[in-house]
Amino acid sequence: MTLRIGCIADDFTGGTDVAAAFRRAGLRTALVFGTPDATTALPADCDAAVVALKSRSIPADEAIADFLAAQRWLWAEGAAQVYFKYCSTFDSTPDGNIGPVTDALMDAAGAAVTLHCPASPPNGRTVYQGHLFVHDQLLSDSPLRHHPLNPMTDAALVRLLSAQTPHQVALIDWTTVRQGVEAVRDALVTHQQAGVQHVIADALTDEDLAVIGAATLELPVVGGAAGLAEGLGHAYPAAGPAAVGPLPRNGRAAVLAGSCSARTLEQIAQFYAAGLPSLHLDVLAAATGRDVTAETLAWYDEQNPALPVLIYASASPEELAAVQAQLGVAEAAAQVEDLLGTLAAHLVERGVRRLLVAGGETSGAVTTALGIRAVLVGEEADPGVPWTYADTPSGDLALMLKSGNFGAPDLFTRALHTPAAQEPK
Repeated sequence: MTLRIGCIADDFTGGTDVAAAFRRAGLRTALVFGTPDATTALPADCDAAVVALKSRSIPADEAIADFLAAQRWLWAEGAAQVYFKYCSTFDSTPDGNIGPVTDALMDAAGAAVTLHCPASPPNGRTVYQGHLFVHDQLLSDSPLRHHPLNPMTDAALVRLLSAQTPHQVALIDWTTVRQGVEAVRDALVTHQQAGVQHVIADALTDEDLAVIGAATLELPVVGGAAGLAEGLGHAYPAAGPAAVGPLPRNGRAAVLAGSCSARTLEQIAQFYAAGLPSLHLDVLAAATGRDVTAETLAWYDEQNPALPVLIYASASPEELAAVQAQLGVAEAAAQVEDLLGTLAAHLVERGVRRLLVAGGETSGAVTTALGIRAVLVGEEADPGVPWTYADTPSGDLALMLKSGNFGAPDLFTRALHTPAAQEPK
C-alpha cells in the first residue's frame, strides 16, 4: 500500500498526538522516533507515517537539518504531502522554530504558500480572529505563559509567526472558513497572488478543521496541531486501520512524569490521592552527585507489584523556578531527562510492560533510552493520548507518550489501574 501522507512532529508526544489523529481519520499509522535513515523501516501497509523529532527547543539551524532529513526520507517512502506538526499552543520563540522550519520545508518542496492552524477543539485550543485560545482564555493568559522553555506571552498568531520568518503572514478568518472548502481555497490563492507565503486559519470546531483539511489537500507543506491533521486525514480516501494488539496482561505498570504543566500536576495529585505508590525525584540532589537512580530503584523494588507506580520530577512553577535558579534552565532540563530516561530502561528490564510517560522532552529521553525507533498506534485513552506498541529486548511494551497538557485529571489512574484499561477496546 502506498504511503498517503508523511508528517514530522517537533517533539515525541506531539508525534503521538498527531499519529492518533491520523488513525482516527481511518489511516493505519506508524510512528518513528528520531531522524530516520536508510535503515529505518516502516511497518507494513502504512497509510501515514509520523516522524517524531526532539527539535522544538533546539537551535533553529539544527531543527532545520533534522526536518529536511525527515522530509527526504518521507519522500523516498512515497509521501507527496508533508505535515509539520507543532504544539496546539504554538510553542516557539521569536527566533523559531516554527517559522524557520516551515520556510525550509517549503523551499525544499518548491511550495509557494502554506497554511497554519494550531486549533485542537477537543483539547480546548481554538483560533479566532487570528488569536489562539486555551479553553476560555487567550494563550497569553493561560498557564502556558509559565512554560519552562517557551513561555507563551502573546496570543496573536500572525504577529507571533511574523517574528519568525522574513515572509508575509496573513489570516483566513472564521467567516471565510464557514463558507466552505472552495472559499478557503480561493482565499489561499488570493493570498498567494499577493505574495503571502504563510496563512493562519481560524477554526473553532472539528467541522472547521475538516473544511480546512479538504482545502489544503494539494499543498506540499501544511502546518498545525493534531486537529488539522485529522481534518486532512479525512480528506484522503478512507482505508480503515488494521487492529493492533491489546495491552499486555502480564508485567508491571508505571508512570514517569517530567512535565510541569498544570494538567500533569493535576494527574499526579489524583494518582497520589488514590493511595498509589508515588515518588518525587530530587533533581538538585542528582545534580550534586547523589545516586538518585539507585535510591529510586530500591524504592520501586519495595512496592506492591500489583499496583502501578508513579515516579516524577514535575514541580509547581515556584518549585521549578527555584531549581532553575540553582542549575540553570538547560541543566535542570538535562538532569530530568537523564534521570527519567535511565529509570525507564531499568524499569522495563525489571518487567514493566505498560509505561505512561508525561511530557514531550521526557518522552524523547525515554524512547531514546529504550532504543525504540518505531511503533504502531493503537486506541486512545483520551483525545490525543493513544497507546502505542513496540518490541524491546525485554519483550512487548505498551507505551503511552502524553503531552504535558493532555488527558483528563484521572488519566494516570484510569489508564493503568482499572481492570477495564487492560482490555482491548
